[in-house]
Amino acid sequence: MLIYLKVSPFSWVLNPLETFLFKTGHFDTARFMVINKDLLQTRKKVSRTRPKFVRQESWRYDRLAPNWRKPKGKDNKMRLQVSGVPRLVKIGYRGPRSARGLHPSGYIEVMVFNKNDLAKIDPGKDAVRIGRTVGRRKREEIMAEAIRLNLKVLNPRKAKGEQAKPEVEKAVKPESEPNEESS
Repeated sequence: MLIYLKVSPFSWVLNPLETFLFKTGHFDTARFMVINKDLLQTRKKVSRTRPKFVRQESWRYDRLAPNWRKPKGKDNKMRLQVSGVPRLVKIGYRGPRSARGLHPSGYIEVMVFNKNDLAKIDPGKDAVRIGRTVGRRKREEIMAEAIRLNLKVLNPRKAKGEQAKPEVEKAVKPESEPNEESS
């Protein structure tokens, strides 16, 4: 049995699964156009060498979450930067300026709240993120205009009537004549 997937003509529009895969770093970039690859690679290289910044003694007490808090105590070993103690957050650990704020696809994210905002966007380097407070009717107008202008939309939503999953057509293999065994 063969299975064929219907692919949307607007395959450049990210669906929620693809957005999730981008965030977790498991997106197959070979099938998706990525721009600014060199900037993204340098950003990744810098982030690999960046230490995990943890709150002082969060490893010792369950009640303390590991998310960063600046140590402020008078004799605090972390604040004094004693060796063997986790590192402090410093400006030198920041990523490259040219790669800051880039979406994992390499596009610059531009927030859009109405159709007029789309006129300022360059389809070659910018991607649209529709504001979360935009309602259904205006969102549909923005999506239609973005498709017309060939813009990349990072957070498209399915309309209520559409299916969440891509349609799957099953092509049934024609049954061959049964083998007649002679005994």
